[in-house]
Formats: sequence, structure tokens, C-alpha cells
Amino acid sequence: MATGNLSVWQFFVTAFVALLLVVDPLGLAPLFVGLTEGQTAPQRRAILRRAITVSLGVSLFFLLAGQKVLGYMGISIHAFGISGGILLFATALPMIFGGRSPSQRPEDDEEGSPGEDIAIFPLAIPLLAGPGTVTTILLLASRSGFGDQTHRMLHSGALVLAIVAAFITSFWVLFWGEKLMRQIGQGGIHILTRVMGILLGGLAVQFVLNGLSGYWFTLTGK
Repeated sequence: MATGNLSVWQFFVTAFVALLLVVDPLGLAPLFVGLTEGQTAPQRRAILRRAITVSLGVSLFFLLAGQKVLGYMGISIHAFGISGGILLFATALPMIFGGRSPSQRPEDDEEGSPGEDIAIFPLAIPLLAGPGTVTTILLLASRSGFGDQTHRMLHSGALVLAIVAAFITSFWVLFWGEKLMRQIGQGGIHILTRVMGILLGGLAVQFVLNGLSGYWFTLTGK
């Protein structure tokens, strides 16, 4: 996925799809329904609104400051692309073969501490804005930094819009999760989750290939 060569619209679509695959609101829907069992529709909406707000804030923070943190630690974007691709591939495997990624296991998150706001934990962190989401944002941000200043500004703006659009979409998918589950059934959700896992796995491999090719170019200039 050589996103640096994409038009602004293509980059927006690529970023939106990538983030939606990583956040996986369809896969989270059964967990959200379980976590909010007994809540009224307005209460669920309020919980989701807080969760999405926190997730969006975390994501935008890493979009703005993430590359500076990497630079401070001496980590090249190519090295991060390789490690990030491996992490995303590890996230995709449980989606394909059943279950969730280690950072998104329902059994670890269904019960919080007394008085703990489930909108913050586990919904916002680590389920919505977990390591996979942060990694994807940083990788996409690195690909939007090529070209002249106008190109960079347009692609950075497209990435911000893609992040916002992905979380708004996740909000509505989760809010209507119970009805979606009744419509397509648990089996349908499993099938869709596996398809999304395959797509995420392909995206992860492409991130690794981009990192390797970028590192090779740095070494050889070819």
C-alpha cells in the first residue's frame, strides 16, 4: 500500500477502511451488548459517546505526537512499519481463526473494578483505541508525510477525517449492535469478522513490505 502515491480521496478511503478493520466494531458488538446489559438506549448512547470521545482524543494525540515520540526514541519509521505490520498481523490471526486479539479478550474485560467507567475501560482503551489502532494511525501518518507541503497538508487532513469517520461509524455499529446481531446472527458476525481479519492480514503484510523496501532504499539508494 504505497499510500504516498495515492490521491487525497484514495488515501482517505484507504485510511478509513484500515482503521475500521482494526477497530472492528462488528466484532465488538456482542461484547458491548454484554457490557451494557440492562441499560436503557439513552444510557447506552451516553456510554458510547464517552467511549468514542476518549478514543478519538487518544487517536488524535498519537497522530500529532506519535512520530515525535518515535524520533526521540531513535526509532525509524521503517522499523516501526515492520514491527507495526507484525503486530497487526498478530491481531488479524485471532479474527480469522476465532477469538479476539490478546489486547481485546472479553473475558479479561467484562468485569471492571467497582465504580469503574466502562466507557473508559475497557471500551475506549484498549478495545477501540488499542495498540492496533495507534499503530495503524502512526503508519498512515508516516505515509502522508511525502511530497510538497500542499500534498502533506491535504493528506494529513484526509487522515484526520478518516479517523473521525471511522469512530463515528463504530459508534453507530455498536449502538445498533443488538439489532444487528438479531438481523445477521452470531454466525454472520463470525463470518464478517473473519473476512475483516483476512483483509487486515493483507494490510499488515503490506506495511511490512513497505518498511522493508523503505529500509532497503535507505541503505542502497535504490
